[in-house]
Amino acid sequence: MNLVIVESPAKARTISKFLGSKYMVKASIGHLVDLPKSRLGIDIENDFNPRYITIRGKGKILNELKEASKKAAKVFLATDPDREGEAISWHLCNSLGIREDYPCRVEFHEITKNAVKNAFAKPRPIDRHRIEAQQARRILDRLVGYLISPLLWENVRKGLSAGRVQSVAVRMICDREKEIDSFIPEEYWSIEGVFKELNGKNTFNAKFYGKDGEKIDLKSEEEVNKILSALEDVNYQVTKIQVQERKRNPAPPFSTSTLQQEASRKLGFTTKKTMMLAQQLYEGLPIGQKGEAVGLITYIRTDAVTVSPLAQEEAGKYIHEKYGPNFLPDKPRKFTAKKGAQEAHEAIRPTSITRDPDTIKKYLKRDQYRLYKLIWDRFLASQMESATIEQVRVDIDAGDYLFRANGSSIKFPGFMVLYIEGEDEEKEKEKQLPQLKEGQKLEPVTISPEQHFTQPPPRFTEASLVKTLENKGIGRPSTYSPTIDTIQSRGYVIKENKTLKPTELGFIIVELLKKYFPEIIDEDFTAQLEDKLDKVESGEESRLKVLNEFYIPFKGRLQVAKNEMKKVEIQDEETDEICPHCGKKLVKKHGRYGPFLACPGFPECRYTMQHKKETGVKCPQCNGNIIERRSRKGRLFYGCSNYPECKFVSWSKPLDKKCPQCGYLLIEKKHKGPHTVYRCSNRECDYQEKRLDNQ
Repeated sequence: MNLVIVESPAKARTISKFLGSKYMVKASIGHLVDLPKSRLGIDIENDFNPRYITIRGKGKILNELKEASKKAAKVFLATDPDREGEAISWHLCNSLGIREDYPCRVEFHEITKNAVKNAFAKPRPIDRHRIEAQQARRILDRLVGYLISPLLWENVRKGLSAGRVQSVAVRMICDREKEIDSFIPEEYWSIEGVFKELNGKNTFNAKFYGKDGEKIDLKSEEEVNKILSALEDVNYQVTKIQVQERKRNPAPPFSTSTLQQEASRKLGFTTKKTMMLAQQLYEGLPIGQKGEAVGLITYIRTDAVTVSPLAQEEAGKYIHEKYGPNFLPDKPRKFTAKKGAQEAHEAIRPTSITRDPDTIKKYLKRDQYRLYKLIWDRFLASQMESATIEQVRVDIDAGDYLFRANGSSIKFPGFMVLYIEGEDEEKEKEKQLPQLKEGQKLEPVTISPEQHFTQPPPRFTEASLVKTLENKGIGRPSTYSPTIDTIQSRGYVIKENKTLKPTELGFIIVELLKKYFPEIIDEDFTAQLEDKLDKVESGEESRLKVLNEFYIPFKGRLQVAKNEMKKVEIQDEETDEICPHCGKKLVKKHGRYGPFLACPGFPECRYTMQHKKETGVKCPQCNGNIIERRSRKGRLFYGCSNYPECKFVSWSKPLDKKCPQCGYLLIEKKHKGPHTVYRCSNRECDYQEKRLDNQ
C-alpha cells in the first residue's frame, strides 16, 4: 500500500478515486508545522534560523500520518504546486523521516485522472530553491508583523497589525482618499447635436469638435454661448467620411488576479468568495449520474496565462464543431504574461472544455455554476478568432465649426459571440450611423450645450485594488484575498457602496509607518522585495543575503521607533444613543463590516449595537423608519427600525416613491449599463421603470 498526502479532505476524496486500491490518500488539513504564535520563533543571530513547532491541534493528524507512513511501501506528497504546497511537503518530509533527495513529491495543476496518473509516474525530490523562497517570505512577514505590531498595540490600540503587503495596500487606499479630498473640480462644457437627413426620419448624434479642423476644449458658458450664436443660421453638411476596420483580440484566460477582478465586476463577488468557490471547483465536485468527483478547473493560484497544447487542441475542436471554421484562428493563440510570472504554471481554465456549463449546471450550486461559466467562457473565447469591427467617423461642417460623429458595427463577431471582458462591455456596444454621403446636407433637430465638472479619482474597489497591486508587483496571487480581508478586519478600511474607504485608524497607522518605517510602506521597496524572493526561488539570490539586506536597516528603524513613538489618542465620535446597561452615551466605532455603536465604558461594559443609518423612507408595513443594516457576513440590507416587532427587510435599496400600479414601495435595482431599474417590491406586481444614472 502506498501513502499519498494532500492538504484537504475534498482533494483526497477526488484523488483516491483516480488512484485505486493500491493507494491510501490522507489529508494534512493545511500546514502541520509552523512558527509559534506566542513568540517570534526566529533565531536572528543564527542566520535567521526558524524554530518550527507542531501547530496546536494538529498533533493527532501528524501522529496518524507517521503511523500510516511506517506501514506504507512508498510515500507520495501531492500538495499544491506552489511555494506553500512545497513547504507543507518539506515539513512532512522532516516529520516523517523522508530524505529531501528522495523522489516523493508529486505535482499536478489539475485534478483529473490523466493529470494525476501522469504526475505519479514521475515523482521528483523536494525543490530546495522553492523552500528557500517560501522560508524567506515567511521570515520577512514574521519580522515585520511581530516586531512592529507590539509598538502599535502599545501606542495606538491592542489587536492591530502591520504587514509587508497589507500596510502598502492601506497606504494606497489612504493616499487615494487624500486625492479625493483635495480634488478641485474644473468646469468644462460640451455641445451635442442631434441631426437627421433632409426629409428623413433617422436621427443620429454628433459632438462639437472644434474650428477649422482644430479641436477646441470648451471651458466656460460664455465661450459656449458665442459658438451657439454663430451656429444659428449655418448650414450643416457632411464633408468627410472615414471607414476603418480594426481587429479586436480576445482577453487571455484568467490568472488569479484577473479572475478576482472579473468576478467582482460581472458577478459582484468579493475576492474571498471568488477564491473559496474556485477552490471547490479545483478540488473536485461530484459530476454525472455516478456522482464521481472531478476537478473542474486547473490550479487557482497562478500569475501565468499560458495554456497546455492539449487543452488548446481540445478547445480548437470544440470551436470548429460548435461555431464553425471561421471562428477558429489559423494557429493557436499565445499570450504574453506579465514580467516575473511563473510560466511553468498554466492559466486558470476548465480541465475539459467538453464539460460545458449548461451540461453540468444541475450538479453545481448557483454561485459555483456562475464562476465556472465565467472561467469556461473566458477560456474558450481566448482561443477563438478575433472580432472585426468597422469604425465610421463622420465630419460635419457647420460654418466655421466642425461636429464629429463616431459609429461602429461588428462585421464579424469572432470571440464576442461568447464573451466580452467586463471593462469593455460598454465600449463595444454597437452604435450604428445611418448611410451618409460626403456632400450630403443635414438638418439639426437639437443643438444642446451641457455643463460638466471634472471628477476626482474613484475610491478603490476590491477589483481595482487587486489590479493595482498586481500592476505594481506588490504581493502574489495567493496574498490578494487575505490582504483585503485583513485590512478590513483590523478596522483600517471599511467597505462603503462596494468601495474601500480608510478609517481614521487607517490614516493614523499609515502616518506612523511613514514616519518610522518608510521602506515597509513604500510601493517600490515592497515590489523590489518580491522580485528578490522570486530570484531566491530561481536560485539567483540566497535566502540569507535577502534577509540580511532587509534586516540590518530595519533593525535601526525599529530601535528609533521604540525610543520615539508616542501614544496616539483616537477620539471616538459621541452619539445621542444611551447605553441601556450603564447609561453612558454610546460612541461610534468602525469595524470590519462598517460603523457600529459601542459603550465607552469598555471593558467593564461591553454593550454594542448596530449603527442606524436612516434612509429617509417609511416602512410600508408599520410606518417605522427603514434603516441600513448588516448581516452576520457583512452584507448590506435594509430593515425596519422597529425590528423585531416588524419583520420588513429588503436586499435592495428602498425608495421614497410608491408604485403607480399598486401603491407599494419601489426598490432600486442596479443594472448593467448606464441605467438603474426601479421595481415594485410587491412580488405580485410586475411594474418596473428604467432611469439613466445621471437623471
